[in-house]
Amino acid sequence: MATYIIHRTVGQVSETDIEAASYRANAALASMSGIRWIRSYYSAEEGKIYCEYEALSLDLLIEHARRADIPFDGATIVRELDPDMFR
Repeated sequence: MATYIIHRTVGQVSETDIEAASYRANAALASMSGIRWIRSYYSAEEGKIYCEYEALSLDLLIEHARRADIPFDGATIVRELDPDMFR
């Protein structure tokens, strides 16, 4: 599976909004295969959420966002670079 970073424009949201979206995301994932949510980061300053996922395809990420009713601005495939790799 490839690792993706997804960016989502959400504006200013409350903790309750983030929790509700997270529950919907997990519920959607429970009915899907070939996709795994790793972690997310919220930037209140930008009004964006950045999510790390593993998935077999970009189409799965888009379908997951549709099922969970969460924004999907785009995604890019990434690879991890750990500082310890360069010591």
